[in-house]
Amino acid sequence: MTLPTFDQFKATSLAAGFDEVLVREWAPSQQVASHSHAFEVSALVVRGDLVLTVGEQEHHLKAGDPFTLARDTLHTEQYGTDGATFWVARKN
Repeated sequence: MTLPTFDQFKATSLAAGFDEVLVREWAPSQQVASHSHAFEVSALVVRGDLVLTVGEQEHHLKAGDPFTLARDTLHTEQYGTDGATFWVARKN
């Protein structure tokens, strides 16, 4: 699978109404406790893997996988042994 470039992801996200696009890097085996965001998220994993848990559902995500989160959605994050990088668009 061929991933878009960051510039392509950013342009598509901005055209879809998102107002902020950035690169997020996560350390190996990092855990992020339950939290939510005051913005909508549309993201693309570009390196590594993570388990995103929303409610009782675990989503195993790896490079090439997109994911979305609605504003104020409680979730946890568990990053794999190599950490992860994803591009994230936020709609504030």
